[in-house]
Amino acid sequence: MNNSRYNPASVEKYWYEKWLESKCFQPAGYTGVPYVIVIPPPNITGYLHIGHALNNTIQDILIRWKRMQGFNTLWVPGTDHAGIATQNVVEKELLKKGLTREKLGREKFLEEVWKWREKYGNRIIEQLKRLGVSCDWERVCFTMDEKFSRAVQTVFISLYNKGLIYRGTRIINWCPRCTTALSDEEVEYKENNGELYYLKYPVEENGYIIVATTRPETMLGDTAVAVNPKDERYKNLFGKKVRLPFVERLIPIIFDTQVEMEFGTGAVKVTPSHDPVDYEIAKRHNLDFVTVMDEKGMMNENAGIFKGLDRFECRKKIIEQLNRLGLIEKIEPYTFRLGHCYRCDTIIEPYVSQQWFVKMKQLAEPAIKVVVDGQLKFYPERWTKLYLHWLNNIQDWCISRQIWWGHRIPIWYCSNQGCPPIASIQKPEKCSCCNSDKLRQDEDVLDTWFSSWLWPFAVFGWPDKTKDLEYFYPTSTLVTAQEILFFWVARMVMAGFEFTGKKPFESVYIHGTVRDETGRKMSKSLGNAIDPIEIIDEVGADALRFSLISLTAFGQDVFLPRNFYHKGRNFLNKIWNSFRYIEMLAERNNFTKFRMDSLHENSKEFRLPEKWILTLLNIKITQVTQCLENFRFNEAADLLYEFFWHELCDWYLELSKKYKEKDSYLISCAIPVLVFVFDRTIKLLHPFIPFITEEVHNRIKKYMDTTDTFVTSSFWPEPTQFLQFDDSLEQMERIKKIVVEIRDIKACFKIPFTSMLEASYNGISLLDCDDNKDSVEFLSKVKFQKVPRVQINLSDEIVRNWDKGWFSIKVKGVIDKKAEIQRLMTDKEKVTRVYNELEKKLANQSFLSRAPMDVIQKTKKLRDELKEEIFKIDRNIKLLTGEGI
Repeated sequence: MNNSRYNPASVEKYWYEKWLESKCFQPAGYTGVPYVIVIPPPNITGYLHIGHALNNTIQDILIRWKRMQGFNTLWVPGTDHAGIATQNVVEKELLKKGLTREKLGREKFLEEVWKWREKYGNRIIEQLKRLGVSCDWERVCFTMDEKFSRAVQTVFISLYNKGLIYRGTRIINWCPRCTTALSDEEVEYKENNGELYYLKYPVEENGYIIVATTRPETMLGDTAVAVNPKDERYKNLFGKKVRLPFVERLIPIIFDTQVEMEFGTGAVKVTPSHDPVDYEIAKRHNLDFVTVMDEKGMMNENAGIFKGLDRFECRKKIIEQLNRLGLIEKIEPYTFRLGHCYRCDTIIEPYVSQQWFVKMKQLAEPAIKVVVDGQLKFYPERWTKLYLHWLNNIQDWCISRQIWWGHRIPIWYCSNQGCPPIASIQKPEKCSCCNSDKLRQDEDVLDTWFSSWLWPFAVFGWPDKTKDLEYFYPTSTLVTAQEILFFWVARMVMAGFEFTGKKPFESVYIHGTVRDETGRKMSKSLGNAIDPIEIIDEVGADALRFSLISLTAFGQDVFLPRNFYHKGRNFLNKIWNSFRYIEMLAERNNFTKFRMDSLHENSKEFRLPEKWILTLLNIKITQVTQCLENFRFNEAADLLYEFFWHELCDWYLELSKKYKEKDSYLISCAIPVLVFVFDRTIKLLHPFIPFITEEVHNRIKKYMDTTDTFVTSSFWPEPTQFLQFDDSLEQMERIKKIVVEIRDIKACFKIPFTSMLEASYNGISLLDCDDNKDSVEFLSKVKFQKVPRVQINLSDEIVRNWDKGWFSIKVKGVIDKKAEIQRLMTDKEKVTRVYNELEKKLANQSFLSRAPMDVIQKTKKLRDELKEEIFKIDRNIKLLTGEGI
């Protein structure tokens, strides 16, 4: 690439290919201490979104860091077959051709899905490679692979034979769009601004009872009206019946303690087939079950005159008819939570159906114990409480889905209905009960999560006892999003103990959700989604990774402005330009290379700047390592950013420019230190920004005695004790403070920074050391002269008290002090006027009681900023007048 400008596109492509060719991402057999991560498998329907970018950047930071620490690392990649989502996508594609899955039939439809998977299923894998993730790509797994399918079927049969899987008729969550059952965790609840309808049901003898409902279309399936036995308003209706409008069915008024007297009128309709609470009431009171909808949310024959209508169209028609009959008391606005399918966003329908379930209580026990005992830790720790709450209140898991794409349930039925089902991976030759060969397999497939919960051990060949399983399992760290804590994380812990007797991982890091700067979750439908591939195309993967991780506080949601990646882009440019300076400095001085022993030997000759930067490097190595150990990724990134930009570049690199070309100290001490610190910092940065660090490391290593082939397979830096000079820190801080003060004075009075000014001092011990004085003069562009006594000409100098003495800067002919004082006085008058107005406003109780809180806060913030501005103006006036000297 062109040396003068960093080109992320060519660098990233080149080094990723080199890493793959050299098998850098593969473990070194079965030796050493393993560190293992299994990727949360993205859906084959997916594109890389910003959440994926965050999740996989975190995993890559961990795996690269551990690889450099000497662990035998493995990061297993793979994809999930995503049953409902994939079937929906393929069905949409078929519709474009005028086809449906029903027209094709099951076998041909599945052929189409596999074709789609072959064409598009690895799209997200290729996008992950562009992000720079260091997975072992020779181990890519897929949840519908033959070996994985055998693991899924083995688990089903094991649980079935233990009596932990059963088939039963219960009320479940049903998606009319996907025409399948959903588990409770697959339902997303959203606030809905709807209506509460007060309907008048005629009591058999006379009068009405008024019931409140949000779903009048389900009234056709009512089999009772319920009131609380403590409700005095309805005691006279004990034993009475009401006539249900439209279907003219007599239904009883029952008394049940579960009825909330405060809701509506205190009387509720009971629709056992279409409401989970009503389902439980019906079981207690032996009520009938009347289902009034079909699997697609259309009203069925039990809906009478409304048969064939969509459920929401039926609602409108029923309200129209009830109005006509005078059976609506009132309709009120009502906000309530409404369940939606997590895949297609359709409003779910509670539905009585025969499904397969897993009994979860027994499986949850070891998953609870391992966390209570502190053997499995969550980061942040607050997720422990939510995890335990869910497991302690766990319900049976509905695992059957009425779709075709997925792991088909390995249950076989004999044509002789008196024979029991047979659990078998292969089709049995005969029925074990009656010897009939007329057997059919269950039509349903398993919930996608039923395969995903086996991921940490199935990827290593379970149920076979493989060497991989023995060495790499349990894994080390799971990195995942909070949304799938129950879907996936808790179930993996349960499966791990049930089928391997071990926890699946040592620790779980749960990162936040990526949102826009206003706090909204990013999505295409909201128009606020950020495409990470577009950012990579524009500025490279490193810029995306660093910017993203810098904004990711420990376990907190991530708020991204549209141009968030500019920080990373600018940082990469800084790194590249700094490297180019070091390279040119070395070339100009005919520098070849240094050895660590020579660095040690020369350390006694080091001056303050070299001692300081080496000591600071040791501190940063320790701090960054501690941050990574505690999953404080953004804090580690910030430490490195501040150190590289504001310590190494702004201070030490600038100070290195004071040494004369070909100077012996420059060649024997300054350049070796600069190269050493730069390269160690590059290694610390490598897990965050792997591409540019690989590029500059491989360019700068010619100046070091090293055998590193790649930075990704080199060692993680450790503090170097013989390069620790603790007393240098305070001395350098004193230099920095006086330099900053002089620079601020120049900036305040609009004196060009490069203007060399005469200066004098007395009583400042720091400047009595020639080397220190040289550094201050070089960085602040002044020339100091120590005077034996106070000789200040206030009309020509700006004087500042400092340390136990003072320093002055001669400004005669540079600024007009009188004019500057007048300008500052005018500025102070303007700022003070506004400040006083804000103070008056904030003392006004009418304003404080009526203004929105954000307006009050902004007013206070502005008031405080103006107060600080007045303080600075007063300070600068004193500098010009010499007041206080």
